[in-house]
Amino acid sequence: MSKKQSHYIQLDLIIILLAFIAISILAIYNAQHLGQYQNEGNFALKQVIYYAIGIFLLVGIQFIDLDQLYKSSLYLYIFGVILVVILHFSPHSIARPVNGSKSWFNEIPFITIQPSEITKIVFILFLSAIIVKHKEKFVNNSLNSDLWLILKLVLTTLIPVAFILKQPDLGTSVVFFFILGILIILSGIDWKILLVMIVGGIAAIALAVLLIVNFPELSQKVLGIKPYQIDRVMTWFDPTQQVDDDRYQIDRSLLTIGSGQLTGKGMNNAEVALPEAHTDFIFSIIGESFGFIGSSIVIFLFFLLIYKLVTLGMKSFEFSPYGSFICFGFMALILIHTFQNIGMTIGLMPITGIPLLFISYGGSTTLSTMIGFGIVYRVAVEQSRQKDFLFN
Repeated sequence: MSKKQSHYIQLDLIIILLAFIAISILAIYNAQHLGQYQNEGNFALKQVIYYAIGIFLLVGIQFIDLDQLYKSSLYLYIFGVILVVILHFSPHSIARPVNGSKSWFNEIPFITIQPSEITKIVFILFLSAIIVKHKEKFVNNSLNSDLWLILKLVLTTLIPVAFILKQPDLGTSVVFFFILGILIILSGIDWKILLVMIVGGIAAIALAVLLIVNFPELSQKVLGIKPYQIDRVMTWFDPTQQVDDDRYQIDRSLLTIGSGQLTGKGMNNAEVALPEAHTDFIFSIIGESFGFIGSSIVIFLFFLLIYKLVTLGMKSFEFSPYGSFICFGFMALILIHTFQNIGMTIGLMPITGIPLLFISYGGSTTLSTMIGFGIVYRVAVEQSRQKDFLFN
């Protein structure tokens, strides 16, 4: 194998990805054996197909330079925004609401697309480009330049989020704001501005929760949230005040995870009926099937991936600030999805429709995650090339 070829073999990322693929397929295979999924198709086989397409896309991305992504990031962002705008105005004949949320093009033959998943990735690319371009223009920070950067980043975020909130999809909107927050923190703005933003953000979240808990009807008007979203926050804030129906999902999730005990029940032994077991609550199936040990391995894998993204971002900054910010943005995406999804399955976070990336079943989610992973993989390849060039 030549040195040029060896740069494309990022063994640590390959091993992590293969481990996620294996866990995903096994967990989905176990979930689909629950009685509720009879006659609904082979989800595990479909997930294999999604991953096969995703690997093909990942390989294709390796032929694209980061500089090309940098130059085209605006157009990719516009494409992502157009998708969520078209979805908003689409008739139910091609975008039928599911569980009260109009988030998919689901009446198109042979394909279901969730535009917000694609928009997440191009959003990271464009936000990273904005930061890099701003830093090139304003070499020396000032209060005005920092505030101008924040304004550009916030406006860029609000455009897609405005339409995503209309679906309504509060969980995905939170993901966008979390990515925004992480990239602002890492963009190098003055610490005084950061402190004000962090304190203001915490205060805003606290006030929103207090408003929902104490004045639920008023919060619908002020915050624009739906009654079922209020119920979820109320259930999370004080489970004792809620009726059994509001606790059903979390109770079933806790029962599912707890029934796995230390080592799990093994393959084909899923017993506890659980809504959205193959998607939003796939971690509960992992807990039942593989127990505490299996669940811990999954969490450790996510920790390894996040650690790798952070270290790769730090190492890449010197030769490619753009690639560095992409790594940090993708890290933020993985972090918020992992924390929120696992947190809701064990009752630490309110229930949302946020899937567990790399694990949950879903075409749009899997393919967009693989595209993001492919771009990060490309950053690792270029970092490896640069390192080899410097030491030879």
